[in-house]
Amino acid sequence: METSPYTAAIMPRKKAPQSVPGSELELPRERLSRLRKERGWTQVELAERLGISQTLISDYERGRLRLNADIVVRFANALEVTANELLQPTGRQHSLRRKPSLRVLRRLEKIEKLPPHQQSTLLKTIDTFLRGAAASR
Repeated sequence: METSPYTAAIMPRKKAPQSVPGSELELPRERLSRLRKERGWTQVELAERLGISQTLISDYERGRLRLNADIVVRFANALEVTANELLQPTGRQHSLRRKPSLRVLRRLEKIEKLPPHQQSTLLKTIDTFLRGAAASR
């Protein structure tokens, strides 16, 4: 799709606000993306929960669309946070009410369906890996 020289002069594209380099403040669009990812959801999954398209989720997260009051409330309810938690620049902190990742929960459900001896073997392997990761810190 070509841009008309007349339209470009009259209607310049809006640039998405950027975080201030060296600042610990997180923009609402960045918080929205982080909260979604903390829950292990894709943009498609969040869009389905809200009844909107994935493209809109992407546009909100990239700052191409501004969050209005209605969509802030809908996002907050879907993400199980308050509107203040979604909008307030409180620095780069992880949400106090962090939920386990859906990817991890799905895997746990599959593990629970395994026979007990396979569960035990798998959990021993995971424990060994976690001990090694903790030791390398």
